[in-house]
Amino acid sequence: MAWNLCRRGIKCLMLDAGPALDLTRARTPRKVYDLPYRGFGRPGRFPHVTQADEFNANLWLDEKQNPYTTDPKDPFYWVRVRLVGGKTLIWGRACWRLSDHEFAGRDKDGFGENWPIRYQDLAPYYDKVEPLFNVAGRNEGLEQIPDGKLLPDTSTDSASVTRFIAACQAKGVPVTKPRRSTGALASSVNLLLPDALKSGNLTIVPNAIAREITTDKNTGLANGVFFLDRHSGRELHAKARVVVVGASCLESTRLLLNSGIANSSGVLGRYLFDQIYVKNVVQAIVPDAKAPFGGSGYIPRFRNLGKQTHKKFLRGYAYDFGSGGTPNPKYFSLYGEALQRKLSQVANQSFSLTTMGEVLARPENRVTIDKDCKDAWGIPSLRFDCRYSDNEREMAIDSMNTADELCHEAGFQVIAKHSHFVPFGESIHDLGTCRMGADPKTSVLNAWNQSHDIRNLYVVDGSSFVSGGAQNPTLSILALAWRASDHLASGAY
Repeated sequence: MAWNLCRRGIKCLMLDAGPALDLTRARTPRKVYDLPYRGFGRPGRFPHVTQADEFNANLWLDEKQNPYTTDPKDPFYWVRVRLVGGKTLIWGRACWRLSDHEFAGRDKDGFGENWPIRYQDLAPYYDKVEPLFNVAGRNEGLEQIPDGKLLPDTSTDSASVTRFIAACQAKGVPVTKPRRSTGALASSVNLLLPDALKSGNLTIVPNAIAREITTDKNTGLANGVFFLDRHSGRELHAKARVVVVGASCLESTRLLLNSGIANSSGVLGRYLFDQIYVKNVVQAIVPDAKAPFGGSGYIPRFRNLGKQTHKKFLRGYAYDFGSGGTPNPKYFSLYGEALQRKLSQVANQSFSLTTMGEVLARPENRVTIDKDCKDAWGIPSLRFDCRYSDNEREMAIDSMNTADELCHEAGFQVIAKHSHFVPFGESIHDLGTCRMGADPKTSVLNAWNQSHDIRNLYVVDGSSFVSGGAQNPTLSILALAWRASDHLASGAY
């Protein structure tokens, strides 16, 4: 957003809750035995961040300073990063376009609401973002993952992957190469912010924790933000002609709820969803694997696309798969020398799949402000009330059975399978809670990521999503932000 506005000559002030990360100084090689907790980290700092360990602890938000409340029986894993660049510093780089199977999902199966835009509205912005982020992949003409402006992926497939692709084709299951942003970092820190700063139109204020968006009492328009200095606790106010919120899905909604604005619909905080992840849904070995080993691929959604629908669930799921390497020792009931011999026998024979499935956006899955739970700066935090439904559970079971069938069809030996997805939020694909829509009575934002209630307020992150499919959301967040910034720059607000 700031990158596009600054190159258009618009002055921008960016408040960032974290410091800038100096990668040349902040990274130091350390031995495990030199770390106080031997790599596991100090207990209690990150109870819901499974990605955290002692080596990368400074990347993640400390839950002791930034608590929240969640039902222990149905916990939400709120994974946060407070550094300039945010979660683009650690994202997996997968770049998939959404399609009208997502934008017009209600038209296809009757569930939920449609987006107020269609694929053709966002396609020109996907066309711009992909070259900027150097996205590589293959165009296969698949409607569920529309073709893009991609760097060509000319890599060849290993013998194991080739066998698996043949098994998929025999079952009518599409397979393609991954689509990923390439380069050394592929972050806003190196791809967007340097040019914005060079323009002379961007000022970044680090360590600025936003507390409340302020509005003019006479016009009702947003006129600035109260924020706290992370170190001193001093409160300041930044004035603005337009306020753009892009604090990541749930932090943006938290800020709006704490500000008491943009919620005439009563929808703000509702319709929280992400994507189910079933890690290693099937683990197999390829008994006669031959060099060259390795390779990976992607199976896009193939369920509920045409007239044939699955009886037990709506929408669909995708797979990432990888080949090569050695399976985890946990899959073998052996110890000592027997285990070592077995691992030597199956070296380079591993083949596994991970399921990513669409989660239906439901109004009862929501966040609210918990006034009794405050962060280290006295700002009320969120309470989570959310849980997966039978739709997600049935989807996960089907993904397990299908992956098992495909592996057997390829002649692989399945050594483990399961349908247990990670807790809500662990995928770090939290979406919704500030959804866009055509009707101000049932949505917070319009088709331009602009508040229905406050015309000079924009929200440009995953909170605006109406549905998310099985695709990683980052590319769509970038495309929507670019589109919103064009609308803002035109003066249409």
